[in-house]
Amino acid sequence: MKPQHQILSLAVALALSPAAAASGAIQATDLDTVVVTATRTAINAEDANVPVQVIDRAVIERSQATSLVELLRGRAGINLANQGGPGKLSSVFLRGTESDHVLVMVDGVRIGSATAGMVMFQDLPLDQIERIEIVRGPRSSLYGSEAIGGVIQIFTRRAGEGEGLRSNFSLGVGSNSLRQAAAGIGSSGERGWFQAQGAWQRTDGIDSCRGTAEGWGAGCFADEPDRDGYRNTSVSVRGGGKLGDTVELEGHVLVADAFNEYDGSIFGGNEADTRQQVFGGRLGWRPNQGTDVNVRIGRADDKSDNHFYDHATGTRTFASNFETRRDTASVQGDFSVGEGQLLSTGVDWLRDKVTGSTDFTVKDRDNTGLFLAYQGSFGAHSLDASVRHDDNEQFGGHATGSLGYGLKFGDGFRFTASAGTGFKVPTFNDLYYPVYGNPDLEPEESTTLNLGIAQFGQGWNWTFNVFQTDIDELIGYDTNFALLNVEEARIRGAELTGFVSLAGWDINAELSHIDPRNRSAGANHDHWLPRRSRNTARVDVDRAFGAFRVGVTGFGSGERYDDAANLVRLGGYGTLDLRVEYAINADWTLQARASNVFDREYETIAWYNQPGREYGLTLRYAPAN
Repeated sequence: MKPQHQILSLAVALALSPAAAASGAIQATDLDTVVVTATRTAINAEDANVPVQVIDRAVIERSQATSLVELLRGRAGINLANQGGPGKLSSVFLRGTESDHVLVMVDGVRIGSATAGMVMFQDLPLDQIERIEIVRGPRSSLYGSEAIGGVIQIFTRRAGEGEGLRSNFSLGVGSNSLRQAAAGIGSSGERGWFQAQGAWQRTDGIDSCRGTAEGWGAGCFADEPDRDGYRNTSVSVRGGGKLGDTVELEGHVLVADAFNEYDGSIFGGNEADTRQQVFGGRLGWRPNQGTDVNVRIGRADDKSDNHFYDHATGTRTFASNFETRRDTASVQGDFSVGEGQLLSTGVDWLRDKVTGSTDFTVKDRDNTGLFLAYQGSFGAHSLDASVRHDDNEQFGGHATGSLGYGLKFGDGFRFTASAGTGFKVPTFNDLYYPVYGNPDLEPEESTTLNLGIAQFGQGWNWTFNVFQTDIDELIGYDTNFALLNVEEARIRGAELTGFVSLAGWDINAELSHIDPRNRSAGANHDHWLPRRSRNTARVDVDRAFGAFRVGVTGFGSGERYDDAANLVRLGGYGTLDLRVEYAINADWTLQARASNVFDREYETIAWYNQPGREYGLTLRYAPAN
């Protein structure tokens, strides 16, 4: 590596190091790291023409994060808003878009509530996750509705190739009476593999909301100065095998049951029993080296039973329940049409169905999407293009497209440019909720442009992306508080990431800037979109000293507004986390952490508290290779 490039890579890391970051370090993306979410086919992460980030199992364990929300905090392009600590409702804003503008999948199966339009990130247990792929930018031309800001795909645990029978175990305790345990067993052989995992977590939590100290209607509509606990019990099973030389079969299931206490409102209760479950299967056929055909089916259920609990009398009263089911099926064919060229085509089918105590006038709808995608590599140049047409039972036809270009040039540099359109169909709540739903709403639409530059070296890399997203037909309220497609938004942003291994220290840094503007006519014109910080930054520093490994994580977030009128300002903040682990032997590891060590008080949603200083201790068992 030339001296000037050493200086450049180091400068990227050091320029970000004063800023602070979320929990857990991400190692540099290996040049041969394979991702499938960006193109619906397996490609090297370095070759993607849109920004991609991978979080693998090793990073998850090294981070010592206790939840998926904690793990995602501060990742490039991600803003989080949380209603009061562990297990509480958490919104993910990807690249400044709305919280329902990110498509989330588990093992290829689309998940999320068809009524609220959100994914219960807080209920997806980390102990069941093998890896996470984050694609920033629109992918509606491949996946259809929801993928305006990007796609987050979660892969559950699976046995490593050729590992034989292996088991794992962990046991942890922490502040606020945190208790957690997990165990699993798996095996992989020449013709098949399986993995089974179980996990349990419980915490007494914190007082999630400051109540109504400034009058009725503020905060969470209730004054309950108590701890709001949370518990989660989950299981996942995943397995597959070869049926001859050309056919492969795979199946998976994830079930997570949670109980959540919160500072409730007069409308929704203060306790909830929830279930997130995902089932799926894949049949793959590869008749020759240039042809792959995959058939997938899946089902995702999102259930919530809500109650009022009276602490004085100890009585529990039913408030409401919601249940949505998403059934999916797809057929995809990938065909080599020349050296370094791949043509993919397929059809996706989706049915959303709603049940529960709320009386929706329409309770199910179907969507069929047809897509065609091309990928080509021509020496230093790469090209990808895709088009899709979705036929929705409610909204009729909708077309989307994307185009990406990449160029490799001297000393490990790579330039990328991409453009894409996206759309999001209204939720059942938007359309049919009693009193305020509007069945005449139309899908929200977007256009995004992205330019990127990156450089990859041995033991270092950096990436820089700039983008603009314009969103039309956003669903909002008119002057009579009726839901209409009256809003517009323009989001501009930049993301800088860097990694360097320097004198035994692994330094990871990520910096994000967004300018999320309301472009609608009216009183809120040019205001910031609510609950999104314009600036976030993180740095992770890790090093091993023999059997010990130490790490420091900092996270910083700028100010944000809690409302569309930009009257309720939430100040910026920074936190610092420390972690250490000791390898007792090749199989056993003891980990200790201290998070928010300076006990910083802050809010990501007005009135909702966040945890202060916390400690944790975890014992892990995983046989060495």
